[in-house]
Amino acid sequence: MSRDPIPEPAISVVPEGDAVLEGAIREAGGRVVPLSAETEGIVCGHGRAAHDALTDALSAWAQVRWVQLPSAGIEAYAHLFGDGDRDWTCAKGAYAEPVAEHALLLILSCLRDLPHHARTRTWLTPRTGRSLFDRRGVIIGGGGIATELLRMLAPFRVSTTIVRRSPVPVAGADRTVTADRLDEVLPEADVVVVAAASTAETVRLLDARRLALLPPEAVIVNIARGPLIDTDALADALAAGRLAAAGLDVTDPEPLPDGHPLWSEPRCVITSHHADTEDMMSPLYARRVRENVRALRDGTPLVGVVDPVAGY
Repeated sequence: MSRDPIPEPAISVVPEGDAVLEGAIREAGGRVVPLSAETEGIVCGHGRAAHDALTDALSAWAQVRWVQLPSAGIEAYAHLFGDGDRDWTCAKGAYAEPVAEHALLLILSCLRDLPHHARTRTWLTPRTGRSLFDRRGVIIGGGGIATELLRMLAPFRVSTTIVRRSPVPVAGADRTVTADRLDEVLPEADVVVVAAASTAETVRLLDARRLALLPPEAVIVNIARGPLIDTDALADALAAGRLAAAGLDVTDPEPLPDGHPLWSEPRCVITSHHADTEDMMSPLYARRVRENVRALRDGTPLVGVVDPVAGY
């Protein structure tokens, strides 16, 4: 998506005062301005205060033509998309490296039986755990996280299947299949990684029926959004030994309530949505802001364009 070039776009940051984001705008040839009738684009920071400030800003300044969102998931901003003729971009793909790295951590933790070993208070015998080498992996989602994870899995000789909406092959995958074939590939999986967008179509994508299709030695990792997995069905499958393990960076509900059975489930490791911390995200988000301010300046396509209809 592109429009006519804006030689020195006037960009506001909400909330004001984020030195890193303001620096990124200036480095890319933009002008940092207070919210006003001059504002042509808004860069939204992280957190609830930023979300609320963006909502107020768009209500007050209808001329804003571009908005940069700080996250890959856009469900929290969906109510704003119909408000005016403007371009929306998000951070999809921007945090792919650290999130894929975290997915690999969770995969290895599950296969190596780390949830059990980390909780024990005695020397365990017999030794347990399996290697990732030469396993069969299914990655649900074909975006930036999947692409980075494929690169990380390659040295382990993992045979990988990507499941996505589009039939276009993903580079690095052994095969790419469309979402209607998910039931076909699940019974073959040693490792399932959920890395798809959260939309109305993907809510409880892995429900009790689909979890039952997996081999009992399979492990599941979710670094996307909690609602893609039926939490109760997952807890039941783990407790009954119908799945080997689960590694969850996201849950439904989130945060997962204290005392929930998954906290004490010896086959489950939970990392409380820490796949991309602020320390990791800040320079990567600044890079995305620079890319898109340059695109505004030069009239070239924006990066991470939001499709409000598809929901990502």
